[in-house]
Amino acid sequence: MKICIINGPNLNLLGLREPGVYGSETFETYFKSLQANYKNIEFSYFQSNVEGELIDKLHETGFTYDGIILNAGGYTHTSVAIGDAVKAITAPVIEVHISNVYAREQFRQQSLISAGMKGIITGFGLDSYRLAIESFLIGK
Repeated sequence: MKICIINGPNLNLLGLREPGVYGSETFETYFKSLQANYKNIEFSYFQSNVEGELIDKLHETGFTYDGIILNAGGYTHTSVAIGDAVKAITAPVIEVHISNVYAREQFRQQSLISAGMKGIITGFGLDSYRLAIESFLIGK
């Protein structure tokens, strides 16, 4: 099984950015633990602060991977283009959020990308990614 994890803007600052909301662990450290715990899965990881680069990565992996885990960060609430890219590819995509976006500001409670998703996991910290992986394994 091949799974690509794609993280959007500001997620390169995990471990530094608002640790009360996002925790104190870097994504790179967490990613290594996922690789160690799921040795039967081939993972790739991509992070960008640029909307077009996220779309390019969805296009690149969206026809050859078994699943994509996407945390589009702030683009979740603003990007019709990322939503369209998710709908255009064949790989199932799970939208994840580290914080519970429904317990935050009103603007974070609306997603322009969710309609094309297989599912959405929100509010379980970095474990949101692990739960997404488990959902791919269950649906296999």
